[in-house]
Amino acid sequence: MIKSVVKMIPFSPPHIDQRIIDEVIDTLKSGWITTGPKTKRFEKEISVYCGNKSTLCLNSATAGLEIMLRWFGVGPGDEVILPAYTYSATANVVMHCGAKPIFVDVKSDFNINPEEVKKAITVNTKVIMPVDFAGYPCDYDELNALVNDVQVKSVFSPKNHEQKQLGRILILSDAAHSFGAWYKGKRAGTLTDVSVFSFHAVKNLTTSEGGAIALNLPEPFDNVEVYKYLCIKTLHGQNKDALAKTIPGNWRYDIVEAGYKMNMTDITASIGLVGLARYDEETLPKRKAIFDAYTDTLSKESWAVIPEYETADKTSSYHVYALRVEDATETQRDAIIAKIFEKQVSVNVHFIPVPQMSYYVAQGYDINNYPQTIAQYENEISLPVWIDLTQEQINKVTESVILSVHEVLG
Repeated sequence: MIKSVVKMIPFSPPHIDQRIIDEVIDTLKSGWITTGPKTKRFEKEISVYCGNKSTLCLNSATAGLEIMLRWFGVGPGDEVILPAYTYSATANVVMHCGAKPIFVDVKSDFNINPEEVKKAITVNTKVIMPVDFAGYPCDYDELNALVNDVQVKSVFSPKNHEQKQLGRILILSDAAHSFGAWYKGKRAGTLTDVSVFSFHAVKNLTTSEGGAIALNLPEPFDNVEVYKYLCIKTLHGQNKDALAKTIPGNWRYDIVEAGYKMNMTDITASIGLVGLARYDEETLPKRKAIFDAYTDTLSKESWAVIPEYETADKTSSYHVYALRVEDATETQRDAIIAKIFEKQVSVNVHFIPVPQMSYYVAQGYDINNYPQTIAQYENEISLPVWIDLTQEQINKVTESVILSVHEVLG
């Protein structure tokens, strides 16, 4: 007798259909596969969609975060405040610049606690990096008000032209998860000074790998001029890109600084253009429907702590469904995950807190300083959310989770 093979429900496969394939083929046939017309079009369409002042597409969100820290002059002796509950990239870029990450605790919605941020500000603070966990916007009114507070501004110690021009701490939002989210009637990308999106393979809007800087700097900054400068800084310090050099007789270029190699290609932008065109009509509604289906079933379970993803002021991008199992220990949570996988359902954990990672422990950080972060992490299980999930698969996910919790906790 031949046994039937039960197919594993994956956690977050990319949605690649014929429209995307055709757009990529069009790019391949165009003779232009590096940064070119489609990347520039993608940047403009993101600005229109989000409502921010200018957009630069790069090869990753990590690159976007680091280049903005470097643009603002963050370096040795400086401090950057960020949540303990985030992915390592948020902290790593601070380390790359030679500055010091200052971790603070989060609230029950997984997002940075503005009260803890306020306590952490010193004369060395140059940047605050809130993280829109799971696509749910942070408390931007509180954060924006904090950096504009007269007392907080009085301790800000600018070291260069950009810092003097802003005259306060910069807010650099790690909006890797939150493309398409809303906060008080405004889209992510317009909620503070600068926001950085991720278009990694598992994100709602993917370019396979990639990211974008959404510039929204206040006056007297000229966001278009900042964009132009960042184009140079992210392409080896070269004052003309390949597209500009195609103009007859325009071949000569200069290297005006020792820049970086962070540009997006037209091949990856092609994937993003198709995804963006259907984002509001197809992607977000389908992801919301999955969130709502999980909530409808799991909210009936006494142990289930349902993630916050919609309020009067905030609407998530529905990126990660961060379920919590109330009162479960980390060991029990891990056992539940193992049971779920046995039932052919892939789940994940977002995230192992950065101060718990061996590299950061070696730097002197102690996860026990962030009790809310620990409480959120130790019983969190991320459920699969991707737009091709069928109702049958959604039912299997919730059934597997519920059964596995009862198998472990009784």
